[in-house]
Amino acid sequence: MNLFSPLTLGGIELPNRLIMAPLTRTRSGRDGVPTALMAEHYSQRASLGLIVSEGTYPSFAGQGFTGQPGLVTDEQIAGWKNVTDAVHAAGGRLVAQVMHAGRVTHPGTNGGREVVAPSAIAIDGVTRTYDGKQPFPVPHALTEPELPGVIDEFVAGSVAAMKAGFDGVELHGANGYLLHEFLSAESNQRTDSYGGTPENRARFVVEVYRAVAEAIGADRTGIRISPEHNVQGALETNPAEVLATYTALVEGIAPLKPAFLSILHQDPSDILVQALRRSFGGPVLLNSGFGVITTREEAIGMMEDDLCDGVVVGRPAIANPDLVRRWQEDLPLNTPDPRTFYTDGAAGYTDYPAYADAV
Repeated sequence: MNLFSPLTLGGIELPNRLIMAPLTRTRSGRDGVPTALMAEHYSQRASLGLIVSEGTYPSFAGQGFTGQPGLVTDEQIAGWKNVTDAVHAAGGRLVAQVMHAGRVTHPGTNGGREVVAPSAIAIDGVTRTYDGKQPFPVPHALTEPELPGVIDEFVAGSVAAMKAGFDGVELHGANGYLLHEFLSAESNQRTDSYGGTPENRARFVVEVYRAVAEAIGADRTGIRISPEHNVQGALETNPAEVLATYTALVEGIAPLKPAFLSILHQDPSDILVQALRRSFGGPVLLNSGFGVITTREEAIGMMEDDLCDGVVVGRPAIANPDLVRRWQEDLPLNTPDPRTFYTDGAAGYTDYPAYADAV
């Protein structure tokens, strides 16, 4: 077993263990419809073992970014079908990251809809809306009777993803968005059965996972988490509480045999990460590169040290559509241009050359 050997994730067969991270690129326009340019971008990277799409909203209220694609309207689903067809034609596999932004949005972004969260606590900061930068609003604290409706949004988005031809879905439980907001004791200050204890904070995420798995199959449903990432106000600073919360989550879904668990953590060998891997018992993908770009040597080392079953990379995949070949043959890499990450058009999106074109 190494970085370039095959891997089975539930019902998805991968030719290698290099996974493209979900990467927000804001190329979908205001209507959230994936474009031909997006189809080109994703299909260029089809040699990666698995591509995880950018975070895609399952309901209009869940939209977090301007230019973010959705899985709500028929036009959005058709747009994604063009993307998945292009990826499959190039021999690739693609799962949709289904992401509800929770409180990390604004009515100026989500079409004037109510911003929701576990608790009525605003993020201290500003967000970019269609009307310019605005302070994050105080969100509406979801009531218990409202939670099944939000679960239905995740199910509807996941069913739409399968209709659009994705090979599966990754539920976004990381980086301070809605599911992560329930897991964090800082953003979740509820006193009902969905807050107050590690088991209660994990409860909603487990319920979302189970509902989606029942709708599309656990073997097509993964989940991404980022314990101790401490971004966007979803702080997790008590190690014992973090371990207990995420263990409750992992043990709550493990009996269903999920396709995979994807963990974003700066230290792949951390006791927390490896404890969660043992509790999960299925394929675990690791992503260490958020503050620091993951290198070839680190990725190979993670596999050699048996820290995970696959390695998730972001910026190297942005700049190198043929990253698998370059890392396998230890070829020079293109350098990503951060100035183009969140713009529009082909620059910094589809114009990075493959190695044969660069020499």
